[in-house]
Amino acid sequence: MVVVLIVAVASGMISLSLRDRSQSRLETEGARLAALLETARTQSRIIGTDVRWAPMTSGGFEFTGLPPKAAQELPHGWLEPDTTATVVGAPQLKLGPEPLLPAQRVLLHLGDRELAVGSDGLAPFQIIDSATGAPAQ
Repeated sequence: MVVVLIVAVASGMISLSLRDRSQSRLETEGARLAALLETARTQSRIIGTDVRWAPMTSGGFEFTGLPPKAAQELPHGWLEPDTTATVVGAPQLKLGPEPLLPAQRVLLHLGDRELAVGSDGLAPFQIIDSATGAPAQ
Protein backbone atom coordinates (compact mmCIF):
# COMPACT_ATOMS: atom_id res chain seq x y z
CA MET A 1 0.00 0.00 0.00
CA VAL A 2 2.87 2.37 0.81
CA VAL A 3 4.47 1.63 -2.55
CA VAL A 4 1.23 2.47 -4.39
CA LEU A 5 1.02 5.74 -2.44
CA ILE A 6 4.62 6.65 -3.33
CA VAL A 7 4.02 5.88 -7.02
CA ALA A 8 0.83 7.97 -7.02
CA VAL A 9 2.54 10.94 -5.38
CA ALA A 10 5.52 10.71 -7.74
CA SER A 11 3.23 10.51 -10.77
CA GLY A 12 1.32 13.55 -9.60
CA MET A 13 4.49 15.57 -9.08
CA ILE A 14 5.82 14.64 -12.51
CA SER A 15 2.61 15.63 -14.25
CA LEU A 16 2.66 19.00 -12.45
CA SER A 17 6.27 19.64 -13.41
CA LEU A 18 5.71 19.03 -17.12
CA ARG A 19 5.16 22.29 -18.97
CA ASP A 20 2.46 22.74 -21.52
CA ARG A 21 4.14 22.22 -24.90
CA SER A 22 2.01 24.83 -26.70
CA GLN A 23 2.87 27.44 -24.07
CA SER A 24 6.60 26.69 -24.50
CA ARG A 25 6.30 27.02 -28.27
CA LEU A 26 4.44 30.31 -27.89
CA GLU A 27 7.12 31.65 -25.53
CA THR A 28 9.76 30.70 -28.11
CA GLU A 29 7.81 32.60 -30.78
CA GLY A 30 7.51 35.60 -28.45
CA ALA A 31 11.23 35.72 -27.66
CA ARG A 32 12.07 35.36 -31.36
CA LEU A 33 9.64 38.12 -32.36
CA ALA A 34 11.06 40.46 -29.70
CA ALA A 35 14.59 39.86 -31.05
CA LEU A 36 13.46 40.43 -34.66
CA LEU A 37 11.66 43.65 -33.75
CA GLU A 38 14.74 44.94 -31.93
CA THR A 39 16.93 44.03 -34.91
CA ALA A 40 14.67 45.96 -37.28
CA ARG A 41 14.43 48.84 -34.81
CA THR A 42 18.23 49.07 -34.68
CA GLN A 43 18.52 48.94 -38.47
CA SER A 44 15.89 51.68 -38.75
CA ARG A 45 17.92 53.95 -36.49
CA ILE A 46 21.15 53.17 -38.34
CA ILE A 47 19.81 53.90 -41.82
CA GLY A 48 17.43 56.66 -40.66
CA THR A 49 14.29 55.39 -42.37
CA ASP A 50 10.80 54.61 -41.14
CA VAL A 51 10.48 50.85 -40.61
CA ARG A 52 7.22 49.11 -39.79
CA TRP A 53 6.17 45.56 -38.89
CA ALA A 54 2.79 44.03 -39.61
CA PRO A 55 1.28 40.55 -39.37
CA MET A 56 -0.03 39.17 -42.65
CA THR A 57 -3.50 37.69 -42.91
CA SER A 58 -2.14 34.72 -44.85
CA GLY A 59 0.25 33.88 -42.00
CA GLY A 60 3.66 35.22 -41.20
CA PHE A 61 4.61 38.88 -41.01
CA GLU A 62 6.42 41.57 -42.97
CA PHE A 63 8.87 44.38 -42.40
CA THR A 64 8.46 47.45 -44.60
CA GLY A 65 10.89 50.32 -45.05
CA LEU A 66 14.11 48.34 -44.88
CA PRO A 67 16.50 48.17 -47.82
CA PRO A 68 15.85 45.03 -49.92
CA LYS A 69 18.96 43.18 -48.71
CA ALA A 70 18.20 43.84 -45.04
CA ALA A 71 14.55 42.87 -45.54
CA GLN A 72 15.55 39.57 -47.14
CA GLU A 73 17.83 38.70 -44.22
CA LEU A 74 14.99 38.89 -41.70
CA PRO A 75 12.56 35.96 -41.54
CA HIS A 76 8.95 36.51 -42.54
CA GLY A 77 7.31 33.45 -41.07
CA TRP A 78 6.54 31.87 -37.74
CA LEU A 79 8.32 28.81 -36.40
CA GLU A 80 4.91 27.32 -35.66
CA PRO A 81 2.61 27.59 -38.72
CA ASP A 82 -0.52 27.96 -36.55
CA THR A 83 0.79 31.11 -34.84
CA THR A 84 -1.15 34.32 -35.48
CA ALA A 85 -0.52 37.88 -34.33
CA THR A 86 -2.60 40.99 -33.70
CA VAL A 87 -1.20 44.47 -33.16
CA VAL A 88 -3.11 46.15 -30.32
CA GLY A 89 -4.62 49.50 -31.28
CA ALA A 90 -3.05 49.82 -34.73
CA PRO A 91 -2.62 47.86 -37.96
CA GLN A 92 1.18 47.78 -37.61
CA LEU A 93 4.12 48.58 -35.33
CA LYS A 94 6.36 51.57 -35.92
CA LEU A 95 9.98 50.62 -35.24
CA GLY A 96 11.83 53.87 -35.85
CA PRO A 97 14.00 55.75 -36.63
CA GLU A 98 13.07 57.97 -33.66
CA PRO A 99 14.64 56.88 -30.35
CA LEU A 100 11.36 57.36 -28.47
CA LEU A 101 8.30 55.62 -29.90
CA PRO A 102 4.74 55.19 -28.63
CA ALA A 103 4.01 52.21 -26.40
CA GLN A 104 3.16 49.25 -28.63
CA ARG A 105 1.98 45.69 -28.11
CA VAL A 106 1.47 42.56 -30.20
CA LEU A 107 -0.64 39.62 -29.08
CA LEU A 108 0.55 36.22 -30.28
CA HIS A 109 -1.93 33.34 -30.43
CA LEU A 110 -1.23 29.63 -30.71
CA GLY A 111 -4.24 27.42 -30.19
CA ASP A 112 -6.00 28.64 -27.05
CA ARG A 113 -2.83 30.28 -25.70
CA GLU A 114 -2.02 34.00 -25.86
CA LEU A 115 1.20 35.92 -25.21
CA ALA A 116 1.99 39.64 -25.41
CA VAL A 117 5.20 41.17 -26.77
CA GLY A 118 5.61 44.88 -26.38
CA SER A 119 7.60 47.98 -25.55
CA ASP A 120 6.85 51.15 -23.63
CA GLY A 121 8.51 53.07 -26.48
CA LEU A 122 11.91 53.43 -24.85
CA ALA A 123 12.68 49.94 -23.53
CA PRO A 124 13.35 47.06 -25.91
CA PHE A 125 10.55 44.80 -27.10
CA GLN A 126 10.07 41.88 -24.73
CA ILE A 127 7.50 39.40 -23.52
CA ILE A 128 5.14 41.21 -21.18
CA ASP A 129 2.45 40.20 -18.74
CA SER A 130 -0.88 40.83 -20.49
CA ALA A 131 -2.64 41.72 -17.25
CA THR A 132 -0.15 44.21 -15.79
CA GLY A 133 1.79 45.37 -18.85
CA ALA A 134 5.04 44.74 -16.96
CA PRO A 135 7.88 42.62 -18.34
CA ALA A 136 7.28 38.91 -17.71
CA GLN A 137 9.63 37.22 -15.31
